[in-house]
Amino acid sequence: MNPIGAHMSIAGGLHRVFERLQAVGGECLQLFVKPNVQWAAGDLSLEEVEWFAREQVRTGIAPVVAHASYLLNLASPDPGLRQKSGLTLALELVRSARLGIPFLVLHPGSHLGAGEKVGLRRIAQGIDRALARAEVPDIQILLETTAGAGTQLGCRLEQLRDIIGLSRSADRLGICLDTSHVYAAGYDLSRAEAYEDFFGSFDRLISLKRLKAVHANDSKTSLGAKVDRHEQIGLGRLGIPTFERLLRDPRLSGRPFILETPKGKQGDIPWDEINIQRLKRLREGPQPTGDQPVAPTSYQSPRRGVPKIRSGVRDTRRRRTV
Repeated sequence: MNPIGAHMSIAGGLHRVFERLQAVGGECLQLFVKPNVQWAAGDLSLEEVEWFAREQVRTGIAPVVAHASYLLNLASPDPGLRQKSGLTLALELVRSARLGIPFLVLHPGSHLGAGEKVGLRRIAQGIDRALARAEVPDIQILLETTAGAGTQLGCRLEQLRDIIGLSRSADRLGICLDTSHVYAAGYDLSRAEAYEDFFGSFDRLISLKRLKAVHANDSKTSLGAKVDRHEQIGLGRLGIPTFERLLRDPRLSGRPFILETPKGKQGDIPWDEINIQRLKRLREGPQPTGDQPVAPTSYQSPRRGVPKIRSGVRDTRRRRTV
């Protein structure tokens, strides 16, 4: 079974993520291990580490996945920025290891005009240096699939394959699949035939054994738009049948499905709760076949008023979110 959860804010302390996720019915978790928009981080005290561990035991939430800062760019042509990115990546690896977190998700980076081959080599070198500096053998870096905006790398399976192949630490590298990003990059997961082609190529080029986590996000943007815009589950271009297919795919069994959908509320109900309940219902439903719309699922929530998807047909209307 695939655990379902969401990315949670660390405001007020790292340990607060567990109570926040528990409040919306989550089973697995993603967080930043330091403030996302800052290079530096304060000391991680023993008290914080123990508090984090106690809260995880109390709630039973697992697995926990860390996400690296968006400031990092290991592919940058600026040597200073590359060095700063590598040092911060090493810091986040150490902090993740101290918290007992097994995976750190990383956006590979953008080459900013230096060229794809140069950028991919710089990413691999930066990862190797950060892992060597951190000296934390029990944590893996998960390269996240990207939308491909601008000179962003990691949007093609071949690029991810090459980063792994260029690295001296290939055994420490895995993949985090972002459903919205791969759709924006041109991989149509919403059609059964294209879905099978994608995962067949993934297994051939990279190996599905390296796929360790899924960012479950619907997409506001059209196929191949190269624009990163997440949408609530079932209200975007991917649609309900895609997530039902993903959650029932035996090749993906056991992987955590982590929401990074827009925060806010629909009425008085948090969108995280709505989306988690939708994915849980899909996880329990019948196996979809072919391109036929999946039979309607009766979505319910512990609270009243959760929006329902009325049919298996994808709803791509624009919705105002809080």
